Amino acid sequence: MTRMSQSEKERFLSDLHIGVLAINEEGSGPLTTPLWYDYSPGGEVLFIVAAASKKGNLLKVGGRISIVAQQETLPYSYVSVEGPVVDIEATSYEQLLAMAQRYLGDTQGKQYADASDIGAQIAVRMSPERWLAVDYGKTA
Repeated sequence: MTRMSQSEKERFLSDLHIGVLAINEEGSGPLTTPLWYDYSPGGEVLFIVAAASKKGNLLKVGGRISIVAQQETLPYSYVSVEGPVVDIEATSYEQLLAMAQRYLGDTQGKQYADASDIGAQIAVRMSPERWLAVDYGKTA
């Protein structure tokens, strides 16, 4: 059995992974792109993107997106969530610093945040509604 319980899915998604975002693009296949994200069990998925980027332009409140996070080493596992964008706002320095430190550690995260153009970033929140997951580390 490779299924995860809901709490296992939420715990996995809250761990540190590079996410892959998928956004519908009119007249084309979905745009898929890697990104940093943050999630706490029971909450919303938060990620930060450049407002003027292709993904920034495709995102809109109420639009549906998917994010997948995966374990790339044995035993393989993944969690995919789909849901609506519930908020898009200007990114604060504190949000960017927290995200950068999550992925880069304290020193490099601060350097990254200090060198970033905060005004060019947006913080996006998605409410996960549909969950898919597999954990190949589980035995039958």
